[in-house]
Amino acid sequence: KQSDVTVLYVKDYIKYPKPNGYKSYHMVITIPIYLTDGPVDTKVEIQIRTIAMDFWASLEHKIYYKFEGNAPAYLQQELKACADVVNMLDGKMFSLNQAILELSEAQQRETAGEDMIDEDELT
Repeated sequence: KQSDVTVLYVKDYIKYPKPNGYKSYHMVITIPIYLTDGPVDTKVEIQIRTIAMDFWASLEHKIYYKFEGNAPAYLQQELKACADVVNMLDGKMFSLNQAILELSEAQQRETAGEDMIDEDELT
């Protein structure tokens, strides 16, 4: 909704992972870069991914360029297996975080209830 940012397109690799297991959310946008002559719309790609998937992507990138896009099959299979593990770990960590938030909220509600004065105790 920001008037000076234009989303050109989105690639949702979370809903539609790449065959190698990569999951991320990419947005290509234009934003103004202010130069002495005035603003210039500049294309920018934003990639949103977990820390674990970022580590995986860095390694995949290194392997891709080391083998010029033709990595041995066993490395590609291992990378896919690692991507699956990363996805499973991200899911477990998300669930654990949700459980912590729910317990914290329940504890806050319980504490707030203890802080309220019971009208029967006043009479």
